[in-house]
Amino acid sequence: MSQIESLLAELRSARHYTVELIDSTNTADWFRMPAKVTHVGWQVAHLAVAQYHLCLARIRGRSAADDALISPEILAHFGKGSVPNADAATNPSTDEIRAIFDRVHNQALRELAQLGDATLDEPVAEPHPRFTTKAGALAWAAQHERIHAGQIALLRRELGAEPLR
Repeated sequence: MSQIESLLAELRSARHYTVELIDSTNTADWFRMPAKVTHVGWQVAHLAVAQYHLCLARIRGRSAADDALISPEILAHFGKGSVPNADAATNPSTDEIRAIFDRVHNQALRELAQLGDATLDEPVAEPHPRFTTKAGALAWAAQHERIHAGQIALLRRELGAEPLR
């Protein structure tokens, strides 16, 4: 298995678990904040924003076409340093969040599948404290998603759901 295939497998694995969690969470609960810190809707949208930055923007740079993939408003509303708001009226709908989450992931997989292993040692387009190479960005994307999947799992439990396994 090539390095890019291995990294893509990690991204798919992390996303599979996240999807299991969000698919088993009632969308009516997505903006509830049982621990007063975050909610499922913010977690899912934040993962879309993070995957865009880590798997697309830092790998190939930003593109004017990216605004159709994920809007600047979504990037700001759910990006690093944003604060979750439980008021559903201040957030996109759960359907919109899920569509962005899926759209960014699918685009990332399409584009990343075209990379050769040699490009993975190249520096990223935007600096980051956790990595310097494209391979590092992709590895961190999978790790970052698993961190937030854990937060979604905890939120589900706080909302009264049983663990998946």
